[in-house]
Amino acid sequence: MKQTSFLSLSFLIAFTVTFTAQARQTVSVDYMHGFDGIDGMRLAYRPLEQTLVTDWFGDIKLYWEISAVVWEYGKNDSHSTSYAASITPVFMKQITTLNNKYPIYLEAGIGASYIGDQEVAGKDIGSNYQFEDRIGFFMELDKKQHVALRYMHFSNGGFNNNNPGLDFLNVSYAYHF
Repeated sequence: MKQTSFLSLSFLIAFTVTFTAQARQTVSVDYMHGFDGIDGMRLAYRPLEQTLVTDWFGDIKLYWEISAVVWEYGKNDSHSTSYAASITPVFMKQITTLNNKYPIYLEAGIGASYIGDQEVAGKDIGSNYQFEDRIGFFMELDKKQHVALRYMHFSNGGFNNNNPGLDFLNVSYAYHF
């Protein structure tokens, strides 16, 4: 019994996390290029950023992002537009520094999205409600700006038989204030 208590206490200590919130807000704009001939613009807002200090992984940043997307697709004579709105928690970890001046981060997150049309670029995506998955890299240019390159995937997670997904490569510019 004492050994179990000691192991439980050790396990809890190993996963100690300290939260520190910064009142740093961010706005960003992304150009999105889809694998299905879909192009779009994405506007996003981050109300705050938190730093999680962990025993195992060191400092990890967490931010919540609210975004709106406009996609366009199709030939000029059959042009179509779709809209999406998302909320996504994103974790970031600094992985290196370029030229001892520009921090490089790895970011990953999974959030919830609402897509205005159930058919996008000729695909029945199965539901207006989708998951927004992302993984990417971003570089801080200074304390006020960063640029990012990320892969994003929208999917209904298999909750519907139609689940072709939508895939994008994004280039992003963000401004912190």
